[in-house]
Amino acid sequence: MADRGCPLEAAPLPAEVLESLAELELELSEGDITQKGYEKKRAKLLARYIPLIQGVDPCLQTENRIPGPLMTAATSKPQKSRATNSRDERFRSDVHTEAVQAALAKYKERKMPMPSKRRSVLVHSSVETYTPPDTSSASEDEGSLRRPGRLTSALLQSHSSIEPWLDRVIQGSSTSSSASSTSSHPGGRPAAAPSTTTALAGLTAHAHIDLHSAPPDVTTGLAEHSHYERPQVASVRGIPRGHGRNVLETADGVPVNSRVSSKIQQLLNTLKRPKRPPLKEFFVDDFEELLEVQQPDPNQPKPEGDQMAVLKGEPLSVGTSGPSSLLAALQLWGTTQPKAPCLTALDTAGKATCTLTYGKLWSRSLKLAYTLLNKLTSKNEPLLKPGDRVALVFPNSDPVMFMVAFYGCLLAELVPVPIEVPLTRKDAGSQQVGFLLGSCGVTLALTTDACQKGLPKAPTGEVATFKGWPPLAWLVIDGKHLTKPPKDWYPLAQDTGSGTAYIEYKTSKEGSTVGVTVSHSSLLAQCRALTQACGYMEAETLTNVLDFKRDAGLWHGVLTSVMNRMHVVSIPYALMKVNPLSWIQKVCSYKARAALVKSRDMHWSLLAQRGQRDVCLSSLRMLIVADGANPWSISSCDAFLNVFQSRGLRPEVICPCASSPEALTVAIRRPPDLGGPPPRKAVLSMNGLSYGVIRVDTEEKLSVLTVQDVGQVMPGASACVVKVDGAPYLCKTDEIGEICVNSIATGTAYYGLLGITKNVFETVPVTADGVPVSDRPFTRTGLLGFIGPDNLVFVVGKLDGLMVVGVRRHNADDVVATALAVEPMKFVYRGRIAVFSVTVLHDDRIVLVAEQRPDASEEDSFQWMSRVLQAIDSIHQVGVYCLALVPANTLPKAPLGGIHISETKQRFLEGMLHPCNVLMCPHTCVTNLPKPRQKQPEVGPASMIVGNLVAGKRIAQASGRELAHLEDSDQARKFLFLADVLQWRAHTTPDHPLFLLLNAKGTVTSTATCIQLHKRAERVAAALMEKGRLDAGDHVALVYPPGVDLIAAFYGCLYCGCVPVTVRPPHPQNLGTTLPTVKMIVEVSKSACVLSTQAITRLLRSKEAAAAVDVRTWPTILDTDDIPKKKVASIFRPPSPDVLAYLDFSVSTTGILAGVKMSHAATSALCRSIKLQCELYPSRQIAICLDPYCGLGFALWCLCSVYSGHQSVLVPPLELESNVSLWLSAVSQYKARVTFCSYSVMEMCTKGLGAQTGALRMKGVNLSCVRTCMVVAEERPRISLTQSFSKLFKDLGLPARAVSTTFGCRVNVAICLQGTTGPDPTTVYVDMRALRHDRVRLVERGSPHSLPLMESGKILPGVKVIIAHTETKGPLGDSHLGEIWVSSPHNATGYYTVYGEETLHADHFSARLSFGDTQTIWARTGYLGFLRRTELTDASGERHDALYVVGSLDETLELRGMRYHPIDIETSVIRAHRSIAECAVFTWTNLLVVVVELDGLEQDALDLVALVTNVVLEEHYLVVGVVVIVDPGVIPINSRGEKQRMHLRDGFLADQLDPIYVAYNM
Repeated sequence: MADRGCPLEAAPLPAEVLESLAELELELSEGDITQKGYEKKRAKLLARYIPLIQGVDPCLQTENRIPGPLMTAATSKPQKSRATNSRDERFRSDVHTEAVQAALAKYKERKMPMPSKRRSVLVHSSVETYTPPDTSSASEDEGSLRRPGRLTSALLQSHSSIEPWLDRVIQGSSTSSSASSTSSHPGGRPAAAPSTTTALAGLTAHAHIDLHSAPPDVTTGLAEHSHYERPQVASVRGIPRGHGRNVLETADGVPVNSRVSSKIQQLLNTLKRPKRPPLKEFFVDDFEELLEVQQPDPNQPKPEGDQMAVLKGEPLSVGTSGPSSLLAALQLWGTTQPKAPCLTALDTAGKATCTLTYGKLWSRSLKLAYTLLNKLTSKNEPLLKPGDRVALVFPNSDPVMFMVAFYGCLLAELVPVPIEVPLTRKDAGSQQVGFLLGSCGVTLALTTDACQKGLPKAPTGEVATFKGWPPLAWLVIDGKHLTKPPKDWYPLAQDTGSGTAYIEYKTSKEGSTVGVTVSHSSLLAQCRALTQACGYMEAETLTNVLDFKRDAGLWHGVLTSVMNRMHVVSIPYALMKVNPLSWIQKVCSYKARAALVKSRDMHWSLLAQRGQRDVCLSSLRMLIVADGANPWSISSCDAFLNVFQSRGLRPEVICPCASSPEALTVAIRRPPDLGGPPPRKAVLSMNGLSYGVIRVDTEEKLSVLTVQDVGQVMPGASACVVKVDGAPYLCKTDEIGEICVNSIATGTAYYGLLGITKNVFETVPVTADGVPVSDRPFTRTGLLGFIGPDNLVFVVGKLDGLMVVGVRRHNADDVVATALAVEPMKFVYRGRIAVFSVTVLHDDRIVLVAEQRPDASEEDSFQWMSRVLQAIDSIHQVGVYCLALVPANTLPKAPLGGIHISETKQRFLEGMLHPCNVLMCPHTCVTNLPKPRQKQPEVGPASMIVGNLVAGKRIAQASGRELAHLEDSDQARKFLFLADVLQWRAHTTPDHPLFLLLNAKGTVTSTATCIQLHKRAERVAAALMEKGRLDAGDHVALVYPPGVDLIAAFYGCLYCGCVPVTVRPPHPQNLGTTLPTVKMIVEVSKSACVLSTQAITRLLRSKEAAAAVDVRTWPTILDTDDIPKKKVASIFRPPSPDVLAYLDFSVSTTGILAGVKMSHAATSALCRSIKLQCELYPSRQIAICLDPYCGLGFALWCLCSVYSGHQSVLVPPLELESNVSLWLSAVSQYKARVTFCSYSVMEMCTKGLGAQTGALRMKGVNLSCVRTCMVVAEERPRISLTQSFSKLFKDLGLPARAVSTTFGCRVNVAICLQGTTGPDPTTVYVDMRALRHDRVRLVERGSPHSLPLMESGKILPGVKVIIAHTETKGPLGDSHLGEIWVSSPHNATGYYTVYGEETLHADHFSARLSFGDTQTIWARTGYLGFLRRTELTDASGERHDALYVVGSLDETLELRGMRYHPIDIETSVIRAHRSIAECAVFTWTNLLVVVVELDGLEQDALDLVALVTNVVLEEHYLVVGVVVIVDPGVIPINSRGEKQRMHLRDGFLADQLDPIYVAYNM
């Protein structure tokens, strides 16, 4: 880090200056000073030595104004713009495309770690067809890859110091995706750091390698310095260390120059140190982690104009000549002009299928009205009353029937509710439509014969009930089903008042569907205003491409047209798809005066217009562009005019308009002959817009939005612009706000929703002084914009598409437009992109989902994604949180082919989107994390004690019952050596059974009485001395399956003075991984001989074994199956109780292989404590379902029965795989009061027997005999598992309070055991956030962030426990979190070896407190926990002290200055999605890696990436660095049921997991 790309070494600097510089570096890295402060101080220090640097390093002046996006760069030539005619997307803007290309050229072609994906998940391109392109064109060709060979040579040329293992990783791995290269300049020379940000990132550029290459090695940040991690041995943990000051290190020595992007680094550096909290030991501070609140930028643009005035439209001239109402018009034209054409419908070939005349429309509507009012009855009551709502379900291809139905309802005084045709039972958004129908009280649906036949049917032949819909009666309204009214019948429809005329549905941003009610008077006013604004004349022809059921399609094409006796030619969406030119051809053939289109239709016709020479558009006087408010409509209009001006289209004909469901038409551009001012354009600064301010852009040509006006306010309306948030204050003239309209022609309410109706339809805008601008309420339109010159209305976006990120606002449509402008244009299938925001950690995060082309390769998609990120970052200066690509045609569709945004968002949040590519960038987007915790200088141990005294807290210390009171010491002396005890029992109670071993069928396969065990032990001892020629004190490895042979061999060793070491035998099906562990234990324990069975002896010497280990180096192997019956001359008696009795070897969860030494004294003390706690006597039977190889499992299996004389029923856990109920059946059969198991056994029973409790009861399994069932564990109690086990087997009589856990560890295998007496284990709830700060804060059950902790059983007799501070080693107070220290006669005496970490010995086994009782010798358990005095009393009448274990110190993750327990993060992750079967987390350099097992289809794997990232952010305030998705069973679990996270980490780094998908969150 000292070399930041500046020639600092020019003048040798004095040592003190170098030291100050180093201190500065550290302050910057820990966030104590800001980047600016750092630069100032640094410049000051160097000013005397380097005159060059005038105040600031030249290399620290960041040139780029726009914060760079997050990928690190590698060069490529700027894109050549493609010819326009090859484009096939919806919305193009050449200005925008150029801007995007220029932006992308600024970042040279960026490379990032590409996610790796298992081949089976590559849905699209088969690997066989994947050929890497020619490398010679690497810089020009965007799809090109660097070949691994070249990459590695480039790497090694520039860094000869790289360890060879790194090279091995890059060349020799299989599944994942990219490796880290120095830079992509030829020869691999590191580039000079262009700015602080990249310098800080360690300037890692990423060269892509094809699908089968190494995982990105985040541990190496190969910039001007290299740093590497020691290779991991399965059993040793290396902590990565950097070289001197060269690497910026965080407080715990983990380098931060990894492949994390420059942005993160910048972020880390600018996080300031929080104010010091009060000394935490003395005050309970109500500590809340405050999320960073983004402070407004003082330089952000602010509106400076005057307050705007309300804009009034021209008066609405109520022509006396026109009909007085819409139905009056219908009657007038229907009776006086019956032959006049009203509506022409076309089929998909473009032929006119039917022309509805005004006479037909009138007569059919009457017929329908009559039928509706008179012919529908239920129980002799008319089915419908005036004012009832009726659903209109008509396909887009049948405008004629729709029009008849609509007017029929109006004539019958019924309220039509037009909705889309439901195609399947589960259409996108269909449930919400059902909710709308239900809330409107709809009971009848009108439809056509053809449509009714196509609806999904129930088995009865009726139309199926759709999800969430009310029960409906379906009425087919084709002519033959209607009844002709009597001659004199005429409906009495009132259609001028404030009653509801119709209800238009609207889908909100969240996906809920509401109904906007439009009254008769509004309807009439709307028709009149449109007639006046568009200058509609009688008998004009209008071609309509829009949906006639709602919005402008309905207002122009169904309502206003009838008002003016116009002829509408309706062009269905299906025809447009087949022939995008159809609407232009119809304008031409019908000589239409007006056309109603969307910019999409203009764009499509441009793509198809070549070769159509004969079209002429000179008849058009108005081309109404209904979505003129969209950011891409201007480019469609311009392009369309360019092409068709030569074919008679006049520029002034194009009339964009703006509308909304609430306010109906808001504004429309008038042609000059109707008095419209000339059209205007505005080029606005995107940055200004994001702050809600209008700035005509000058300097930054890239990030601009060009908008066109949408004309003037409607006749008879007034408009104003109000602030989006809070009270409706008028905006200033240069401020963006929501457009509000006051007019009699707007909607009146949301049906049945009074609250939001008031908010939207009855807004009263006020001036800055709070004075209302009008006495009449305004309607909010949901459109964002401003009033420009000539009183023209400009719209820049919709409220529904607004995403507020931090303090800035972005429009979804603008982001879509930017993404669509990214080359290769055709990448997105038919331009289908959805942009929306999701709330994660109290802020909006932008998500972009696109459908990718079916033939896109992995490489293409990844490249496109990274360029989209850069483009959006550059143009909008905002980070995208998640970018997902889905296969073509899989996004939920809206009725007319668009994307159903809210449904897409819903699927994303539920993990149902099934993307085929995902890129998450939480590091750049999430800037409101709490500040990293700074370690305060610790309070000294003495002050802590004083503090606790002052606070009235006792020191956290507790002990089990005193041994002296409990037992006569004579017996204790007699039972000092277990070998003596066995001989004594063989002599006094020879036939007393000690052991019963069960097989999977539950039958007893072997038993041992006292005398049998004694004799078998003698035979083993004799064989060891004669065949093995061993001496007393030699170590012997016992490699046996669980059984009586193992016990006999153990006592055989004691009989001849050898030291036994129990070893789990290798798994015959998995020798490759299990045998090396056996070999390692045999070697590390220095065993002189291996005892085993015949079968295992064969296995150890087999050919398969030779492939895994060197079989020639085994020590003597003795097969104990056929040893002669011999007695030993004399049984060995140890000279003193402190002599070594046995070695206990195990691999910890962190992957360290350690053996602890147990003396004879400790062994008998252990048995004595367990005997007293569990009240074990010769008459008792206990059932044990544990592995007998280490820890408490070994002691219970091999030692306790001999010591206490009780009978042990032995159930090998392996047998449960073929018979899950074996253990519980044995407990029931032998009426065991006490039973022991492991978590894995409990889990197997809970999962495997969940549905079988009834069957077990029938078989007579009864667990009511159990007084205590203990889970042997070395971890925090798994409450959820023990509780579900208790609940499940309550039916079989298991007492509710029976299940408890034990706690032991390497230094003392049994610290706590519930036993048969004493109070029940207690549970407390602690604040998880306080735990991260090493504090205990008790909270109520169910409070947020609460974590339940269960006491780990009672402290054993003779055991003393104290809680000590992890750093100062001083004693802590009650309910404080610290390390658990233990002192007891059965502590182990020391490590025999810790493979690779010999120094730990003294520290772990003979620690002393730094203050207080400094005499007692304690053993450190390595576990965090706390003691709490409870209200309960124990057997001695004292108040009971409960010990709560929080977790292993070795396992904890230090992240952001806080201490996290992996299990807490894992619990959150498992809850995130139902397909997550298991999860494990670990850190890799400074990244959090989450490995999840997918229990589902591989295609769904990518759904998990975003959900995992979200949940960890929300609940733990951590950014996940890598998400690895693997098959079930990949996470290694040891015999105690604990996750082996370090083995998993090694497997991940060595690329052995065969992951389904690896996502690198940027």
